[in-house]
This record gives sequence, C-alpha cells and structure tokens, in this order.
Amino acid sequence: MKHQVIVLITLLITIFKSLEVNTINQIANNSIRVKKINQELIKQALKSMKEGTKSTIATATGLSIATCGNILNELIETGEVIETELEASNGGRPARRFIYNVDFSYIACIYAKIEDGIESLTYAVANSVGERVDHGFLELECVDAAAIDHLLGTLIKQYNNIKAVGIGIPGLDHRGVINICDIYTLIDVPLELQLREKYEIEVTIENDMNLTVYGFYKQQDYEEDKTIVVVTFIKGTFPGAGIMIDGHIHKGNTRFAGEVSFLPFGISREEQIIHMGQTDTFIPLVAHTISSLTAVINPETIALTGNQIRQVDVPHIYRSCLEVIPEEHMPHLIVLDQPDNHYMNGLIAITLESLTYSLQLVEKRR
Repeated sequence: MKHQVIVLITLLITIFKSLEVNTINQIANNSIRVKKINQELIKQALKSMKEGTKSTIATATGLSIATCGNILNELIETGEVIETELEASNGGRPARRFIYNVDFSYIACIYAKIEDGIESLTYAVANSVGERVDHGFLELECVDAAAIDHLLGTLIKQYNNIKAVGIGIPGLDHRGVINICDIYTLIDVPLELQLREKYEIEVTIENDMNLTVYGFYKQQDYEEDKTIVVVTFIKGTFPGAGIMIDGHIHKGNTRFAGEVSFLPFGISREEQIIHMGQTDTFIPLVAHTISSLTAVINPETIALTGNQIRQVDVPHIYRSCLEVIPEEHMPHLIVLDQPDNHYMNGLIAITLESLTYSLQLVEKRR
C-alpha cells in the first residue's frame, strides 16, 4: 500500500511539472505571437503613413507608446525602420520621427505564360511596398522548372535582399505539386519545394487567374466586399476563371475552383478546343460558362479577357445568357483591358502578403 501511495505521489508530481512546463511554453508562445502581431501592426502603419512619431503610430495601431517605442528600437537595429530628423519642437522636447525602409527586403515575382504556342516568363522585382525596381520579359523555347530556377537564381544574385518569390502558372499547384497546367513541362513538378530548399526563401505558387482577379479586385478599391470573376479565353488553350467571393479568393477544396473547362459542355475536351476556335460555336460556350458561374456564385461582375474576346461579342453573349438566367440576376459583363498588369499586381500583392505575420480571428456564425 505504502509503495502504491509513493508511486501515485510521484506520478502526480510528474503530471504537475508537465502541466507547469506546458503552461510556461504556452504563455511564451502566446507572447511571441502577440509581439509578432504588434510588430506587423507597426510596420503596416508606417508603410501607410510614410512617416510617423511614436505617438502617431500608437494612435494608428492602438498600441501603447511604450510598446511602440520598444518595437521601433528593435526594428531600427535590424535596419527595417529608419529614424529621421527630429520633428520641429513646439516648446517641448522634439519627437523622434520614423520611416519604414522600403528597400529592407525585396520580392521576386515570375509568371509563366503560353499564348499562340509561344512560351514566356515575365518577371518583376519589387520593394516592400510593391514598387517595382526591375522588370523584364523572356520568350523561351521551353518553360520548365530549370528555366524558372535559372531566372530566379539570376535575380537573387543581383538583388541579395530578396526574401520571397511568387510564381504564377496557367494551372494549379496541389499539395506542392503542379498537377494541371497549360505548359506541359511543368506538370508533376514539385516546384515550390525545390525552390524553397535551394534558396531558403518563402515561395508562393498560384494560379494565373486567381492572381489576375485578385489584382483587378484590389485596384477597384471597393468600399464593401464583392463577388467578382475574371474569365479568360485564349486561342489554343482551355478557358479558366479566377473567383473572388465576398472579398476572398475562392480556391476550393483541392484548389480546383475556376477550372471552367471541366464544365459539362456535353462534348469532349478535344471538341471543346475546336469549338472555342470557331466563331459560331465560341459564343454559346462562353455563354454556357457565364451562366454556370452566375447560377452558382451570383457575381456582381464578370470580366472577360483573352485574345478571343472582342467587345462586339459582349451583347451577343449577354443575350445568350438571358435564355437561361433571369436578367435581374445577370452580372455586369466587361472586357478587361491589359490583364497582364492585373496579373503581375496580384502576384506582387500575394507575394508581399507571404512575408507578413497575421493572425486571423474568425467569429463563429450562429
């Protein structure tokens, strides 16, 4: 009995020590997370206000002046924040002023494209507020992992403060592997893992249409969340769509959302490519696509793009949709000019976001 009591006491002591260690670790982890969130609040505030004092930063972030001062001092030591000339005095001690060092870190953004059988890579290097410091275009015989790797390596060698890379592809990356892509040499390639391990930087790979719709959406500066879609029709390739639902990119369970070429058109994919290239069958297929998207997600706007879309076709597409969709539920149809600008802007925005520390609090719906 005495032995059993000793064993029980020993077990309880072990449990209490374990609980104490876990509690201490949890508190420490929470403190680290809170500090990172506070750092991010201050960095974002400085980026938006261009320059500020501890007082104005505290007002913008809701943090105490003391917390702002401590974090600012740490960011000055790393070079991420720069202290500028003292603010003019009104009789008291002049306030220190701070600006965010936009050149502290850069990002590299590369997107692969195939159009009319021509493969290419378009790239941009941007600072931490999205301003482009370099850009270019390469037409290649073959766009594969080696071509992307070589371009990225060249950019990193030229700009050694690149901290993240964003890759846009005409397809989708599922669980780290590209498994659907118009550029066949990229299929089954674990590109994200390869680049992350080689260059030890943050890597984001995203679908071209998701990036285009995101870039377009952010440019509109909506006052409230909207649901919009961008659909592209490029000769010789299958159509694709980027979807924003209530202000968020909709990727779906396996990132398959937007692959509208897999809609049940009642014809084979080979026939679909042929019909997409013929005027008399093209418009019905486009109308079928728009009607399906309208019935499922009811967007406010659907922007059409690609070298097969003409402004004169829009009224015909709209009338064809009205054969199945009541007019009061029809989205606004527009032709999107310069989609490549939206594509790169979306890629820059998402790549910058990969470098930020955020904690999303989700309120449960009743």
